[in-house]
Amino acid sequence: MANPIVTRFAPSPTGLLHEGHAFSAGFAYTRAVQAGGRFLLRIEDIDSTRCRPEFEAALLEDLAWLGLTWEQPVRRQSEHFADYGRALDDLTRRGLLYPCFCTRKQVLAEIARIGGAPHAEDGAALYPGTCRHLSTDQRAARIAAGENYALRLDLAAAFAGLPALFWQDQVHGRHSVTLQSLQKTIGDPVLARKEIPASYHLCVTLDDAHQGVTLVTRAIDLMAATPLHRLLQALFGLATPDYAHHPLLHDANGERLAKRHNAPSLRARRQSGEHPAELWRRLGYDPGLFGF
Repeated sequence: MANPIVTRFAPSPTGLLHEGHAFSAGFAYTRAVQAGGRFLLRIEDIDSTRCRPEFEAALLEDLAWLGLTWEQPVRRQSEHFADYGRALDDLTRRGLLYPCFCTRKQVLAEIARIGGAPHAEDGAALYPGTCRHLSTDQRAARIAAGENYALRLDLAAAFAGLPALFWQDQVHGRHSVTLQSLQKTIGDPVLARKEIPASYHLCVTLDDAHQGVTLVTRAIDLMAATPLHRLLQALFGLATPDYAHHPLLHDANGERLAKRHNAPSLRARRQSGEHPAELWRRLGYDPGLFGF
């Protein structure tokens, strides 16, 4: 008998949830419920400078209002920095991480100095690898001097000896991951920095594996991160889930629904007297799946 599908909704408590979050949560929830599977909730609160307990309390309230139910206990990333630290130590021992002392301003200055650096397909300048070439002694001296640094993954070293990597998206089909494709899109990525001791990419990859997630559902804007997550799975010997990247929601002006664009919150919808069934119908879901 096949293992049951396991999905998750993983919001960050940095503001109030809006309809875009409801659509994403509904997408994961319905995939699990219709297949007789499991739905998990995870709180992605690694950024202590922006995440606040009142926003976590609000999102739990909003999701319950929507009729969602989830397994307990809820996993909070802020409670598992030791796990992420051990994973970083493992990559360091294997020679796959290096300290990067560059600030964003210094990176841009270096790009200007060398007359331009490789650019990602979206036009963003890629990290030119400045600190990758430092010697072991140079790195040790700068760390001993108290310089701030981030930890970057050396893509070329990470791919050495790996077989071809693939992942399957239930919406967008089969994809392959290569060293060349990642070098053209993200360069050597940051996996940890002083203010956030583990990156989204590292945490989400480890958490999905730890929780047994078999189908990762999320918005299409995060699809570009999936090749890196597939590489991290290979490096840690983790199972590869299926993926399903759904469209983003937009307002009447064509603007993406987002906290930074002041999208109307679910709390405001609730306080206006709207019934959850109305919201689910507007988002294209059957309210009956949520008990309405």
